[in-house]
Amino acid sequence: MSIYDYKVLKRDGKEFDLSSCKGKVMVVVNTATGCGFTPQYEALENLYEKYHDKGLEILDFPCNQFGHQAPGENDEIHEFCTAKYKTQFDQFAKIDVNGENESKLFTYLKNEIKDDEIKGLKNKISMKSIAAISKTCKKDGDIIWNFTKFLVDREGNVVNRYSPTYDPADMEEDIKKLM
Repeated sequence: MSIYDYKVLKRDGKEFDLSSCKGKVMVVVNTATGCGFTPQYEALENLYEKYHDKGLEILDFPCNQFGHQAPGENDEIHEFCTAKYKTQFDQFAKIDVNGENESKLFTYLKNEIKDDEIKGLKNKISMKSIAAISKTCKKDGDIIWNFTKFLVDREGNVVNRYSPTYDPADMEEDIKKLM
């Protein structure tokens, strides 16, 4: 299986075939509108604006599994993101990233890279605290919290996984290498 074998639901309920992203670099991220990491939307949008014309896609999957921080309906979440952060990248239907109802796409991503890249002592301490309160993170490789980011190259290989504390702006060098 490759990432291109998966289909996901767009926020309007229509199916989206990831094979349409062949040849593009992708950032796949689980998000929430009421999270302390929600301001990362700004950095994600900046990356999108800078590199979309060069082949970058950002795939945003709202998830309400962590502290119930994405409580709205798909359209409400989308309206919040476009109004507050001026997001233009694709936002998909709300999903689960862990547990018995987890998205098959996220099962695949988690199996490709099981551990988050966490840089800096402060971030390591923060992630340890977050992991302690994450009720859905039950097995190795599970997503710990909102704003876990996966980087996929133009051939569909998952090349990195970044923790929620990892600022998307710091992904720019990795993205540039894949462009």
